[in-house]
Amino acid sequence: QVQLAESGGGLVQAGDSLRLSCAASGHTLTINQMAWFRQAPGKDRAFVASIHWIGNNIYYDESIKGRFTISRDAAKNTIYLQMNPLEPADTAVYYCAAGIGPPVDYDYWGQGTQVTVST
Repeated sequence: QVQLAESGGGLVQAGDSLRLSCAASGHTLTINQMAWFRQAPGKDRAFVASIHWIGNNIYYDESIKGRFTISRDAAKNTIYLQMNPLEPADTAVYYCAAGIGPPVDYDYWGQGTQVTVST
């Protein structure tokens, strides 16, 4: 089992920055990839960015490319999402996910952290 704990959300103004963190614990050696997803009010959960241990590959959704950066601190079993500049459309609950199998599968999820961007 893997446990994930997100932190770093909050209420900010458009143009501001935030950095989300996701710390993994438990059987972390089984993890192959981790990612960020988000769910805006009234919408389905959507992919934001992922980072893969094999090849150190990184992927972004087009909607946030150039504004968000995903990174990893392997020693701390933690990934980050640097978000800058934020827009009101980025308002959502942000979830961290971890996968132990194929690159597109995610088996474990955090409880989410709220990001609210005001105009």
